[in-house]
Amino acid sequence: MCGIWALFGSDECLSVQCMSAMKIAHRGPDAFRFENVNGFTNCCFGFHRLAIVDQLYGMQPLRIKKFPYLWLCYNGEIYNHCRLKEQFQFDYQTKVDGEILLHLYQRFGIEGMASLLDGVFAFVLLDTANRKLFLGRDTYGVRPMFKLLTENGFLAVCSEAKGLTQVSHSMPSQAKIVPFPPGHFEVFHLKPSGKVESVQLDRFHCCTDEPQHAAYASVQTLRSVGWPGLHVRRCSCSSGGLDSSLVAAMLVKLAKQEELRYPVQTFAIGAEDSPDLLAARKVAAYIGSEHHEVNFSPEEGIKVVEEVIFHLESYDITTVRASVGMYLVSKYIREKTDSVVIFSGEGSDELTQGYIYFHQAPSPQAAAEDSVRLMKELYMFDVLRADRTTAAHGLELRVPFLDHRFSAYYLSLPEELRVPKDGVEKFLLRESFRGTNLIPDEILWRRKEAFSDGVMSVKKSWYSSLQDHIESEVNDNLLVKDSHRFPFNPPRTKEAYFYRQIFEKHFPGRADWISHYWMPKWIEATDPSARTLAIYKPDKDE
Repeated sequence: MCGIWALFGSDECLSVQCMSAMKIAHRGPDAFRFENVNGFTNCCFGFHRLAIVDQLYGMQPLRIKKFPYLWLCYNGEIYNHCRLKEQFQFDYQTKVDGEILLHLYQRFGIEGMASLLDGVFAFVLLDTANRKLFLGRDTYGVRPMFKLLTENGFLAVCSEAKGLTQVSHSMPSQAKIVPFPPGHFEVFHLKPSGKVESVQLDRFHCCTDEPQHAAYASVQTLRSVGWPGLHVRRCSCSSGGLDSSLVAAMLVKLAKQEELRYPVQTFAIGAEDSPDLLAARKVAAYIGSEHHEVNFSPEEGIKVVEEVIFHLESYDITTVRASVGMYLVSKYIREKTDSVVIFSGEGSDELTQGYIYFHQAPSPQAAAEDSVRLMKELYMFDVLRADRTTAAHGLELRVPFLDHRFSAYYLSLPEELRVPKDGVEKFLLRESFRGTNLIPDEILWRRKEAFSDGVMSVKKSWYSSLQDHIESEVNDNLLVKDSHRFPFNPPRTKEAYFYRQIFEKHFPGRADWISHYWMPKWIEATDPSARTLAIYKPDKDE
């Protein structure tokens, strides 16, 4: 996890422009570099590094002697870089995982390169010999990237949109800042002036398709990949739910097999008597992790809401609600431990139809189609939340459920196998682990708990505490009177209005960074919480 920032064809002084790059310094606390491009004085790269692989040669933009005309700035982790290096017998200059992009591009071109990458990434690749510039982003958009492109060909790119809002340009109107589409690459022609012209934007992978890199990795080799190149400690978030518990248990199991020199840490957050905390405690005791519990009160959660919205660059209701806990636990991990890489369960609910509203699906086909829709929108919601709340504290996120091969395989299974069964969501996933003794049976079959219920005291939920605070901040008259202020994605509730005001304070006029609010389907809803569904019943009421 790092922060990337780049400008091409700037009309303003680069020494002034580069101040914008400092807005994403939290993404890479270990080092920073700002470098001009030879022969193009108005083009530059900025890079904030979190050192995970190759402590010595990991600074960017990455350049190697074999291809002196290639400049690479990327954020992410390429899981199959060692395998591809061996497969194609590439001669490496560094131990950096990203060096594989340079070799693959040189041999297969940009589309072939992107298609062969197994991992999470966002990259800017410059080929000065052919005057081409390339952008690309992983299938699910786990790693963020935004771009600003003016009508006269000035291009700015950044891991987070906040690094572009104050970038200067010569056009009279405000330039649009947009998230780069996941699973796509874009090709630009680099003009002598340093400005660019977009000539191609194409998808290189869709979540329903088996990835091309699968051809170079058998199941047998996947079982023994180990932990190549990592120099930092790994840990896992644990909510006591199915997904995070499976991830934590697998991590501990693999760590024992690889004989890691330290115990895997697990982290849970909530009030002292919260259902999630109690469940996570049971899981940790069962799998043998070094467990940490982070307690927080409603007041502490409310206090960081504005910070959370600033880091998220989103006003989506459920995203903000669920981000508070992850933001606080990430803060604890950074300040109190030496863990840097965090494994988490994001993507499972979308992939395995884990949301409560899937019980309401009119047919298996409708459920399957909505599952794919959710997967394609992860970059606006769940993985956005997971990336920004961890990156805010200089941590790196890993999301095993979004493995390209696993997700494509799961989505290829018959539609009727993937729907909730016997009143239980994610039945197929649960059934797959029956009898393995990987996690306790009571956790394996624990029903999904809404974050706003599970993380707080059984006496009063996080949801209820938030609503009480917002009631004191937003009155009915204000909601009606100011409705015209937000014509795009207008807030329908006081909570939505409260978040939107904060968002507009930091990012005025940028509401289109998300296309819509996350809401459950097949019901009339103004609130995204599972509590709005008649079928939902929290553990504490059972």
